[in-house]
Amino acid sequence: MDKKKQREPKEARKNKGEYRQLSHQFEPVFDADSRVLILGTFPSVKSREMQFYYGHPQNRFWRIIAYLAESEVPQTIEEKKRLLLRTGIAVWDVIERCEIIGSSDSSIRNVVPADLNRILQNSSVRTIYANGQTAKKLYEKYSQKDTGREIIGLPSTSPANAAYSMERLLEYWSVIREELN
Repeated sequence: MDKKKQREPKEARKNKGEYRQLSHQFEPVFDADSRVLILGTFPSVKSREMQFYYGHPQNRFWRIIAYLAESEVPQTIEEKKRLLLRTGIAVWDVIERCEIIGSSDSSIRNVVPADLNRILQNSSVRTIYANGQTAKKLYEKYSQKDTGREIIGLPSTSPANAAYSMERLLEYWSVIREELN
């Protein structure tokens, strides 16, 4: 086996090029004091393996949230949850169930949207942000009519979004800081 295949997650190697019907396996993070909701599309292979959001080590999401919160970058799932709740940020994904190839957002089909009203009716969320344009488009297609709320698209924190440096991402994502203060 070559080195590249050794580094790929087992699920990705096993299912490369194959659609799999998957359901979201972990809960949203929010509480009554959450003021901002950040939505992704559907957990990546790495996030599914770790059973938590933005699990790929090159994903810049946690560094951005730490910057916005003026905090250290959280390492454990519990530290990540505490940071989100302390900061007033809720996190979930637009999709509850879908068919997907690996982590490819562009392959998503046969979508069952998540019930976002579960968060919106039990929190103080004022603004919804999309982590990437695909999350924004999926929200507008599958969820906006039900929630009655607009969404603001932000550039994806994914390592696949190489067009955006960390500094450039921070410029866009800093809009959230205003909501939190």
